[in-house]
Amino acid sequence: MTAVTACVGLGGNVGEVARALDGAVRALDALPGSRLLRVSRVYRTPAWGQPDQPDFLNAAVALETLLRPRQLLDALLGIEQRFGRERAADGSGRWGPRTLDLDLLLYGDAVVDEPGLQVPHPHLHERAFALVPLAEIAADVQIPGHGSVRAALAALDADGIEAIP
Repeated sequence: MTAVTACVGLGGNVGEVARALDGAVRALDALPGSRLLRVSRVYRTPAWGQPDQPDFLNAAVALETLLRPRQLLDALLGIEQRFGRERAADGSGRWGPRTLDLDLLLYGDAVVDEPGLQVPHPHLHERAFALVPLAEIAADVQIPGHGSVRAALAALDADGIEAIP
């Protein structure tokens, strides 16, 4: 199998989030058949979906990997669990507070639509909190069906999203 560049969004808003993001980046770099290519800065972003919660810290990574999309997603879920993330089986609490959230945003130019796995992330083009860090490391990458990351971000309001020094 040929290596693919995958983009992963990282976020969290409960506990020691900066430490969790740093640990998650190290864990991503340690995945079998994978290596980090680029890591964005960390951004403070207003809570989305359920606004009555603390702000989030968000980042993005580009990862070269030999893992297939489902294998990569399973690895992401495992990393989340190691950092205390609990996901309700029924999907409730989907936009609520979390210690760590890892989203498979892009997997090369692949389009995947399977139960529990959609790539590109189905709402990536609508979410400035994901696009701002992604644009820092992969602005010209195409979101299948939606144009470049840069173009998708230009169509959104990114007010309130700020890089953490």
